[in-house]
Amino acid sequence: MAEMDTSSGGGHKKGPGVKKSKKMSTRVDLTPMVDLGFLLITFFIFTTTMAKPKTMEINMPNTEKIDEKDQTKVKESTAMTILLSKNHRVYYYEGLATDPNVPPDLKVTGFKDKDGIRDAIIAKKLKVAELQRSGALGPKDQATFLIKPDTNSTYADMVNILDEMSINDARVYAIIDITPVDQEFIQVTEAANPGN
Repeated sequence: MAEMDTSSGGGHKKGPGVKKSKKMSTRVDLTPMVDLGFLLITFFIFTTTMAKPKTMEINMPNTEKIDEKDQTKVKESTAMTILLSKNHRVYYYEGLATDPNVPPDLKVTGFKDKDGIRDAIIAKKLKVAELQRSGALGPKDQATFLIKPDTNSTYADMVNILDEMSINDARVYAIIDITPVDQEFIQVTEAANPGN
């Protein structure tokens, strides 16, 4: 609050009958401003939304043993196997490669904008949709992606491939341990193409 100081400051008289003028000084009390400052700080603290950590939810499979008859079989025509390897390389082939003596048509790519793994995922989804339209597959058959990270792949590659599944709306995918046969496929491909 503002106050008026009415105290007389000692001056001298200039003569008889001359009234001395009083000097008035103003003083501002800042106590209410401090209260207002604390009220504003409290208001902003209570109304601010704190940043929530963003996590990716992964549904892990059940560890209990499942009967063979209860397992869902993946059709060779709907499956695509994606192998994550070192140096951010992504190997992929269509099918399951169940016969180790017959190597699949293994292709190499990466997480790039053109001719990357995203284009391969889109192409596989379109191929499965075409097979559904032609009647070769049932309406419930969907493109299935089997993701197999190698021991020398990075965590960032795993996050990137899960992002690709989410971006491309791949509804059926699974993270599986890489088999020695798949590792051998990678080694043979790298030996045949040492420049890549």
